[in-house]
Amino acid sequence: MAWVSLKIEAQDNTADLISDTLMAQGALSAIIEDANADTLDEQPIFGEPGDPPPGIWQQNLVSALFYEGVDVTKVIADLERETKLSNLQYSTEIIQEQDWVRATQSQFEPIKITDNLWIVPTWHSAPNSEAINIVLDPGLAFGTGSHPTTHLCLKWLTETVSQQDSVLDYGCGSGILAIAAKKLGASEVIGTDIDPQAIQSSVYNAEQNNVAADFYHASKYQSREFDIVVANILSSALSVLAPALAKSCKTGGKISLSGILKEQASDVSAIYAEWFNMQAPQTMDSWVLLTGTKK
Repeated sequence: MAWVSLKIEAQDNTADLISDTLMAQGALSAIIEDANADTLDEQPIFGEPGDPPPGIWQQNLVSALFYEGVDVTKVIADLERETKLSNLQYSTEIIQEQDWVRATQSQFEPIKITDNLWIVPTWHSAPNSEAINIVLDPGLAFGTGSHPTTHLCLKWLTETVSQQDSVLDYGCGSGILAIAAKKLGASEVIGTDIDPQAIQSSVYNAEQNNVAADFYHASKYQSREFDIVVANILSSALSVLAPALAKSCKTGGKISLSGILKEQASDVSAIYAEWFNMQAPQTMDSWVLLTGTKK
């Protein structure tokens, strides 16, 4: 099966009318796009600093999708009659059917954290079968290893976890940090999150990796002390949760905090310095990893 993509040039005061009329004519979908997108004339409208308030672009493309075989000439004639517009400028393109799942999967390749730790999508073979390979379905929950915050935490775990360590993954998301800690030799790993879907994803991913880790919704998690606490969540949450995370770490234990932008690092570090001897921050792109040892 194939489809016809019809793109029609529109001004800011006609784009909605054209889009609505095309849908009434049987279009499968209709969206409004900036006609100057990806050019120097691209017009931001979503509240970027110094820009006008949200609205619609001045120069637009209304993009509508129809089944193959549609009479485009008739569609345009009917559209002009219904809208009382004339001389509409348009173009068409045939969209061939494809395997969208395979196309989406092709965007995700194995991710190298270190020579000995890789994140491998379920449909890929491990590039290094001798390494520790975490098999993961990207998109199930936040945390695939591609984001700098997750990457920083994973690398830190490879340098920190030893066989006698107990580990708490606070805000476990996909469970990737908990799974990594267990594969790196931790004796016990617990993950907790406020999102029920995150818990489901973590349990599923742990099973896929043959890892024994326990995951609890935050409402059912019983606080206790761990040798290592890792939290890859927003800096605002890290600031509020500082007393609870400190309480979860043993004296002499280690903490790893990420989800922090460079400009937020000093404030978050100062908060945790009440309980931890904080180390120099580690950075990747615009993100920071803060680590410390419990006093």
